[in-house]
Amino acid sequence: MAQRVQSVQEFLQDSFVPLVAALCSEEAERVTRKNNLGFCELIKPFCRLTSEVHMRDPNNQLHIIKNLKIAVNNIITQPPQQGAIRKLLHDVVTVSQPAEGLVANVITAGDYDLNISATTPWFEAYRESFLQCMPASDHEFLNHYVACMLVVSSSEPEPVEQFLKLSQEQHQIQHSNEYSYPKWFIPNTLKYYVLLHDVSVGEEHRADSIYEEMKQRYGTQGCYLLKINSRGSNRGADEQIPDPWSQYLQKNSIQTQEPYEDGPYTIISNKNSDHFIPLDGLGNDSKDGLSNNYKSHPLQLDHTSDSSCFDGTDYVKANASLHESKKSNTWTPHGTCLTLTDHDRIRQFIQEFTFRGLLPHIEKTIRQLNDQLISRKGLSRSLFSATKKWFSGSKIPEKSVNELKSTSGLLYPPEAPELQIRKMADLCFLVQHYELAYSCYHTAKKDFLNDQAMLYAAGALEMAAVSAFLQPGAPRPYPAHYMDTAIQTYRDICKNMMLAERCVLLSAEILKSQSKYSEAAALLIRLTSEDSDLRSALLLEQAAHCFINMKSPMVRKFAFHMILAGHRYSKAGQKKHALRCYCQAMQVYKGKGWSLAEDHINFTIGRQSFTLRQLDNAVSAFRHILINESKQTAAQQGAFLREYLYVYKNVSQLSPDGPSPQLPLPYINSSATRVFFGHDRRPAEGEKQAATHISLDQEYDSEFSHQWKELEEQVVATVNKCTALSNFQPTQYCLNRYSDNSRFPLGVVEEPITVEVAFRNPLKVPLLLTDLSLLWKFQPKDYNSKNNGETKEVETCGKDMIGAEAISEFLMNSEETKMARLKLFPHQTGELHILGVVYNLGTIQSTSVLDGVDSSVGLQTGKYITNGMSVRGQQDLEIQGPRLNNTKEEKTSIKYGPDRRLDPIITEEMPLLEVFFINFPTGLLCGEIRKTYVEFMNVSKCPLTGVKVVSKRPEFFTFGGSSAILTPLSPSASEHCSAYKTIVTHSTSVCSLTSSADSSDFGVGTGSQPEVIDVPLPDSVLLPGASVQLPMWLRGPDEEGVHEINFLFYYESIRKHSKMCHRILRHTAVICTSRSLAIRATVYRSNALDEKGDGDNMLVFVDVENVNTSEAGVKEFHIVQVSSNSKNWKLQESINLSEDKDIKLANREKGKLCLKAVKCKHLVENYTFADIVFGSEQIISSTSPCADFFFRSLYSDLKRTHSQQSVHTSQGALDSAVRLIQKCGEVDLNIIVLWKAYVVEDNKQLILEGQHHVVLHAVGKEAVSFPQKQGFKKILGNSDWEDLEQESPEIGLFNFFRPESTSVPARPPLDQFSNLIKASLRYPEIFSHSFHQKSLCIVPVTLLLSNCSQADVDVIIDLRHKATSPETLEIHGSFTWLGQTQYKLQLKSQEVSSLQLKACFVHTGVYNLGTPRVFAKLSDQVTLFETSQQNSMPALIIINNI
Repeated sequence: MAQRVQSVQEFLQDSFVPLVAALCSEEAERVTRKNNLGFCELIKPFCRLTSEVHMRDPNNQLHIIKNLKIAVNNIITQPPQQGAIRKLLHDVVTVSQPAEGLVANVITAGDYDLNISATTPWFEAYRESFLQCMPASDHEFLNHYVACMLVVSSSEPEPVEQFLKLSQEQHQIQHSNEYSYPKWFIPNTLKYYVLLHDVSVGEEHRADSIYEEMKQRYGTQGCYLLKINSRGSNRGADEQIPDPWSQYLQKNSIQTQEPYEDGPYTIISNKNSDHFIPLDGLGNDSKDGLSNNYKSHPLQLDHTSDSSCFDGTDYVKANASLHESKKSNTWTPHGTCLTLTDHDRIRQFIQEFTFRGLLPHIEKTIRQLNDQLISRKGLSRSLFSATKKWFSGSKIPEKSVNELKSTSGLLYPPEAPELQIRKMADLCFLVQHYELAYSCYHTAKKDFLNDQAMLYAAGALEMAAVSAFLQPGAPRPYPAHYMDTAIQTYRDICKNMMLAERCVLLSAEILKSQSKYSEAAALLIRLTSEDSDLRSALLLEQAAHCFINMKSPMVRKFAFHMILAGHRYSKAGQKKHALRCYCQAMQVYKGKGWSLAEDHINFTIGRQSFTLRQLDNAVSAFRHILINESKQTAAQQGAFLREYLYVYKNVSQLSPDGPSPQLPLPYINSSATRVFFGHDRRPAEGEKQAATHISLDQEYDSEFSHQWKELEEQVVATVNKCTALSNFQPTQYCLNRYSDNSRFPLGVVEEPITVEVAFRNPLKVPLLLTDLSLLWKFQPKDYNSKNNGETKEVETCGKDMIGAEAISEFLMNSEETKMARLKLFPHQTGELHILGVVYNLGTIQSTSVLDGVDSSVGLQTGKYITNGMSVRGQQDLEIQGPRLNNTKEEKTSIKYGPDRRLDPIITEEMPLLEVFFINFPTGLLCGEIRKTYVEFMNVSKCPLTGVKVVSKRPEFFTFGGSSAILTPLSPSASEHCSAYKTIVTHSTSVCSLTSSADSSDFGVGTGSQPEVIDVPLPDSVLLPGASVQLPMWLRGPDEEGVHEINFLFYYESIRKHSKMCHRILRHTAVICTSRSLAIRATVYRSNALDEKGDGDNMLVFVDVENVNTSEAGVKEFHIVQVSSNSKNWKLQESINLSEDKDIKLANREKGKLCLKAVKCKHLVENYTFADIVFGSEQIISSTSPCADFFFRSLYSDLKRTHSQQSVHTSQGALDSAVRLIQKCGEVDLNIIVLWKAYVVEDNKQLILEGQHHVVLHAVGKEAVSFPQKQGFKKILGNSDWEDLEQESPEIGLFNFFRPESTSVPARPPLDQFSNLIKASLRYPEIFSHSFHQKSLCIVPVTLLLSNCSQADVDVIIDLRHKATSPETLEIHGSFTWLGQTQYKLQLKSQEVSSLQLKACFVHTGVYNLGTPRVFAKLSDQVTLFETSQQNSMPALIIINNI
């Protein structure tokens, strides 16, 4: 139970006080009414004695009475009806609310910190009113009148006669059978005569004379002269007189000044009780004549039916806020004619009445009763002295209540000794003689139980328990079982809930004072029932306070019973108290995962707040229901949502011009908000395919984003003619959570800004958003003015600055996440701030909406219909930036950077380029050449220039060389739709046709970046609205599979802008390539040398294999031409040409070509192209697109090789000697194989064409068109291909280094020395000799030596045989060299020298003349470098005999 100001002893004493009746003449009431008070109200604040009172008990022992309080009430002849009492109690609770600004108690229990009101004044007011309104009953005398004051004014003509008249009236009321109410304690009631004198108008000597007459008639102890109204009513109120009446009369005035006009009950009042109904319910009805003077009670109803329940809401109609009405009412002052002296006189009057009249009368009555009981019972002289005798000896076991018969109809006559004992006990209790009272109650209880008079017994048990508790010194413990028995008897046997409730209220307070909170709570809960919601609510609330005040607070029990109390308050019409209970309970349930309980509490709080017009609280409560992850059913969630919308609508109607409220639904994932700058991508139109660029439909990929950034940085660096940019910032068209949002993004005037907002509907019911648009703020600025960024003085802010697109209907199904794309169209430059979204939130009527209903379907289609309930509101878009983690301070604290994606700067107009690809293929063969067209269109109002395209795969496409566009296509090329420039050849020879070209013509010059390609626009400018179509050739990548090739188009405005320097357009082409041809080539030095030295040539072996899979539909490949490209070498002729000139390769077939290459006669900077044509048309390989793709693939190959070489680093640079030796084996020869493929597609034969490139770096090293994967080798089935992944020469060279010894020069590998000197034997292949004539056959042999290096070389020729194996002996046979066995000579750079040798044979046979061993060393080197020169081919000679 909540705390209270009084102690429990004071509370119990004040609950039962001596009652004194007051009977006033009409003139006396008029005198007191000058102070706006009745007589009883006038003396009420002074009815507690300030001093101790002494009296003697029946044993003549002195008994001290402290803080005695008496109650003086007007005589009412009709008992109040139960309905009227309930209404009074309801009003008392209604007007008693928690004080505003009251600091609540903070109770900490476990994890809970609860704010709970320390006191419950509404309960105390209810309890006080309830006890005072208890009607008098026959089984007890506590509410019976002990005395009666007769009050007459001194201004009456005959006051003494008036006293006589009033005395007769009192006698008639008490002893006439006509009046059964009120009840009187004893027949001989004390009558106290009070003469009321109005000092301000009356004659004092007349009053004194009348008072003297009264003293002679009634005795000095039976009458009193009370002088009041010492201050005239017309005097100024300068003197501040305290008003002690307000605390007693405040509640009553509130009740009566705001009557329930629409209620079913009416309060009867009369002219003498203008505005006041005393709290005890006993008013003054003094009228002329006795006949109708005491007929009605102020709480009397206008009809007698009290069957209606006053705890429901039926009688609380229009007046929902009595507490507020109190503030607006004018307060009536009390005691305006009284001075402080008058206050003292009234106080003295009460004291005189008590001391001289009341207490002597009670003491005398107790003695009389004691004497009667002793004489009747035949006991000893004093009941007090016989107490021990009564309670000594063996005890008779008491029967339980259930065993006793119900004898509620049993009535004792007034003179019955049992009632006399009870009467004596009540008198002793009223004067605080609790020990004697307990003895009498205990005796009476036994008598009543023996007689089975249960109502009487229960009353005696109740008061015996209270008396035992109040006894000073606590001689015996509180008999709680007495109270339990009394409560059970009242409730179950006597069916009297009022008496049972009184027992509970008293006992609970006693148990609470003993810290027995658990027992008190059980007692309070026990009396809750369905017959009174108000009583149940109050008791449940007190039980909840008991649980929280226990030594170990029971927090959840507190909350649960608070909920129960709130529910019963609500049923009783006490909306404010219901709301308070639910709010206090919410502290326990909040955030503990009990979502259903939270929902119920919030829903009730919302409803009660709405009823009380606390709309903000109602909105907040309903908002909590919706924003938490609700586990309610769909129907329940729908009900919550409808209530919320209804409440919100009422709130918005109160302030229609106020700011839009914040709506809780649907959820917005702010960090997932994406902002896109620019127009939507155009759909494909026929063969036209627009550039993919950027769109909101694309998912973010960090790797791709980095690639695009590199491309843009590369092209910007190229344009600015620098290698790296320090402050480069990439262009961002789409901003999301992964992009760099620390800078203000740039938008362009007249180009839309699309904001994608991620909505999520957490409910199981669909939501319908209508008229959904963005909320923004715009500050116009002129960025072209001299003061850059000057703010315009423009106040108008509307559609002329920013156009907004609204979504008329946006349906979100249950638990759906859906994106809404909202657009803004800026029409002026300035700073734009996107603040949030604004929309109407509503629901739909039908629940049969299927998932996936398109939000574009309108209401008119009948798919879904709104229920008409929607509210306009907004949600802010607040995006938290990334957490900062750079400095130490940022690492040790939590700081977030800015996120400015919603704050774009709108710049002046910029050109806008759109690119369309016409007939762009999706699939190609590896190496296939395809011609397409690209259309460039300027869709803005500004001319654009400087269009460039950059790609990481420049070998994939070309716009042609510098002269490609101007070169007319040949008729044959047009006829066959060839992508190449061709001419018809009539020669049947297979000799090469040569041409030359400069790599710079194809964008691969020295110092340039082939990745950045200028788009050859006419005049380099594209005017507004203009479009240009340019040819573009594509070449399928050499690797099969799916390729994503990124193009980035760069362009600028002709005018320079301060904010935006350039713009870009992205395109990602997806090409699927399938296998075509696999080509490998090897170059060898030819051994054919003539003495002139003109025969410096090489043999090129080209293997071509058709590795195409049958799925591609390729019938066969035709090799139409092989071209070479080199600065030093050129192909001369084909050696192994078969009779059929056409080279066809069917599936899995392989062809081998042997080509002769000769050195170019003149060293030139340009590349020499040599074409060997196998068909009827020559493809001019030195023009676009053949040369373009060759140079671009050559660049890519060199770039790839360079990146591989950069991984391997040597400790020191190679010395010049080693480098010279290496250069001997290097070959700068590139092979281009051009082919045609015949494809059958849709029963039509198509001719595809393409080209493959092979780069030959060194003699004897096999090169391939593209290093295939391991699995590809197995398909080829050729072990020779295992060499494809052998180590590069540089890696092999690295293996020969000896890091530990820097003094030893680097030594090249042996195979590189074999390229230093080229040796060739000239001799007759068949030599006939007559061995019969001459036994020795001598054959002249010429040894040609060629220095392949650029330095002088010393050569040693050793002719001695050195057999390494038995086979060589057999091959060499018995021939020998004649003459010197060793020759030494020096060869200058590129010199060719001949040496005449003689071979001697002794018989016929086939001999290998390739036995001379050649040793070579550079002239300026030591012999350490001498090594054997190996001959690659045998030199066979046939010796015949003639």
